[in-house]
Amino acid sequence: MALAALFAQSAVASAQDSRPAAIAAEQSEKATRLAPRVPNKAEQTIMMLQRGVIEAPGGFYPFFGSVYSGGGFTLGGGYRQYFGDQTWWNVAGLYSAKGYKLIELASTSRGHFADRLFLRARLGWRDATQVAYHGLGIDSPADPGAQFRLQQAYGGGDLAYRPVRWTVFRASATYEAFTLKEPTSDFAFVDNVYDEATAPGAGVDPDYLHTYISAGIDSRPAVDYARRGSLVEVSHHHYGDRDDTYSFNRLDTEVVQHIPILRENWVISLHGLLQTTVGDTDRVPYFLLPSLGSGSTLRAYSSWRFRDRNAVLASGEFRWIPSRLVLDLALFYDTGMVAAKVDQFTTNRLVHDAGIGVRFHGPLSTPLRVELARGREGLHLVFAGSAAF
Repeated sequence: MALAALFAQSAVASAQDSRPAAIAAEQSEKATRLAPRVPNKAEQTIMMLQRGVIEAPGGFYPFFGSVYSGGGFTLGGGYRQYFGDQTWWNVAGLYSAKGYKLIELASTSRGHFADRLFLRARLGWRDATQVAYHGLGIDSPADPGAQFRLQQAYGGGDLAYRPVRWTVFRASATYEAFTLKEPTSDFAFVDNVYDEATAPGAGVDPDYLHTYISAGIDSRPAVDYARRGSLVEVSHHHYGDRDDTYSFNRLDTEVVQHIPILRENWVISLHGLLQTTVGDTDRVPYFLLPSLGSGSTLRAYSSWRFRDRNAVLASGEFRWIPSRLVLDLALFYDTGMVAAKVDQFTTNRLVHDAGIGVRFHGPLSTPLRVELARGREGLHLVFAGSAAF
């Protein structure tokens, strides 16, 4: 019996000693089979496009943007050359379906003071050949009474500074020279149809020193694509006319809030904007008046549909995120109005629209947004190269 007990104890001890060894051997064998996960071809393609197209590539690259709101489908390209880790110069151009053109030379430098300061200088020229003018006010006619061709040469610089992560201060100074001509379409020229009372600044080609300063709280991870965070920003614009005839000041207040639901599978996004001409006696040229109607304001209405001295806008979206890498879907609603004075804003004269949209995005930007919106003037299809807000 004693001998049997001794053999039993020996077997148990041997089993206990061999168990850790067996586990270690199994883990060692499994480790030889482990390897980093290799993305599939679709994921590799998406990541390649994000790095080579969206995320500031060097060399030649496709350029997504807008020459001027209302220009239609746009194609463009550019060339970028780095002369530092976060400093580069680039030249880029755009051409739209309506013959709108833009050429811009810029130099950008970021990452200064522990990634708190962003600097940029720009020199460019744009040509918008068929810009619609419907007249003043929220009751202006749906059919534009006239059009104009706007050419703008500009040069200047701007900066953004974040003393702490969630605050941002911006400043800019740009010289802008405007030339107004007859449109390339069959529409009448604004100067031949309207007068100073119905189209302020008709017949003039002002040159401005345009300066602005702004201060805000911004917790969004990126400006052009975000699923969380908020923005509250106030901006003051001064347009100093070289002849001091059409100098004016404008105050903009903007609020954005992204509310993620269930780990950002859905997002509620809200946007509010108020633009006010500060002085009642300031003379603002009709083509620089606050406006509503475009792919980022009242999306069921054509660009520049409503113009006046003051504008207010509110938008809401319910977004579904089927792919965090590349795709969002959204239901949206916009409402707003323009008025000669702020105290003329009233809820019973607001213009509304609603629609559905799809957005193709990267981690920081939205190079393509396609939306279908319906308002009181029918359906409107939007193609845009940036986020709505």
